[in-house]
Amino acid sequence: MPGLRVNRPMGFTLVELLVALGIMALMAGLSWRGIDGMLGTHMRVHKRADALLTLQAGLAQWAADLDALMPLPQSPALDWDGRALRLTRRSTANASDGILVVAWSRRGQGGSGQWLRWQSPPLLSQDALQAAWLRAAQWAQNPGDEERRYEVAITALDEWKVFYFRDDAWTNPLSSDTFAPPTPEPPKAPETSTGKPEAKPAAASSQKLPEGIRLILTLPADGVLSGTITRDWILPTHGGGKS
Repeated sequence: MPGLRVNRPMGFTLVELLVALGIMALMAGLSWRGIDGMLGTHMRVHKRADALLTLQAGLAQWAADLDALMPLPQSPALDWDGRALRLTRRSTANASDGILVVAWSRRGQGGSGQWLRWQSPPLLSQDALQAAWLRAAQWAQNPGDEERRYEVAITALDEWKVFYFRDDAWTNPLSSDTFAPPTPEPPKAPETSTGKPEAKPAAASSQKLPEGIRLILTLPADGVLSGTITRDWILPTHGGGKS
């Protein structure tokens, strides 16, 4: 009939719905990949920042230990045996706390290595100092559970080297004697009425400290941080207290 209007149902066809769903799924996938990439980048940056702060704290502690070196009579203040650096230092928290023995070393663990620091409890006697000095060497070579209690892991490390500055040159600490030439043997003390030699005060340590120490750290190539770090420390009495 003229003028007859046919009402068509309003809506989307099945094909149109499928196309719309496909576009929405594609956009959701692209958005998820973007968000996942952002989260991954944030985690890597955060992990790198944490590792960098830890390494900086370790290097600062290294310098603080050397700045607090404490030579003592009849005791070495500094020793490098190719595996560990041991030293005696004063406590910066309280002078009455005693002396500390500190050791730095690298230990291989599961195909990788860790830079480690060991510190004794405060020491108030010569016997305790000598025992802690030997325990630090034991810790660097073959630590037991007791020695591990006092260690702190600093950072992953492939290799480390230590050099001393002596006679206007950087040299291997093991290449020459770090001690002053031995002094001639003093004459025997006169005997007392009991027939025993008269006791004399102990002589001061003859160890000669290097004018500077160079630390070279080689970080793992596949680690969070990589590359080589060189840190020089100057004996405060030689370089005006700067390191």
